[in-house]
Amino acid sequence: MSAVRDRLEAVEADITTLALDAIVNAANSALMPGGGVDGAIRRKAGRALDEHLYRIGGCDEGEAIVTPGYALPAKHVIHTVAPIWAGSAASEERERLLARCYENALIRADEHAIRTIAFPAIGTGAYRWPADVAAGIALNAVVGHLRRCALQSRVIFCCFARADRERYESMIEKLGE
Repeated sequence: MSAVRDRLEAVEADITTLALDAIVNAANSALMPGGGVDGAIRRKAGRALDEHLYRIGGCDEGEAIVTPGYALPAKHVIHTVAPIWAGSAASEERERLLARCYENALIRADEHAIRTIAFPAIGTGAYRWPADVAAGIALNAVVGHLRRCALQSRVIFCCFARADRERYESMIEKLGE
């Protein structure tokens, strides 16, 4: 288990500044410009990313696609679409779709030999997933993939706020218990 834990990290940073093989974008299903993480990534990557995504046209919830990073320090951007939080009665299906965002992003990473990758807190912005629920789903999905695949040497949970970073750090630390 510690081998998996050693490949995980939580940082408090602007995801657009990370020089990695890939960063993950919390996109919308139409792949149209949005706010939050998506807006920040698009502004920093430049118009070429928008044009690339216009040509693709869309992405289903839970799926993931890969584009170049263009003007970003990351070589690639993996775009994934979370389901919208359905309130406290969120179904297992919606939770499974959020987990698939992480799983499919890592599958696309494998297909492109991506060894270092950073995830934002997918679904916790405009899609309203509670941070603690989303973090648990994210960590379980990533750990499950890392147990099956040794390709990724570093998976970062890139957090915008200290409380989110501390949440991920605590969950990662508990993996060794």
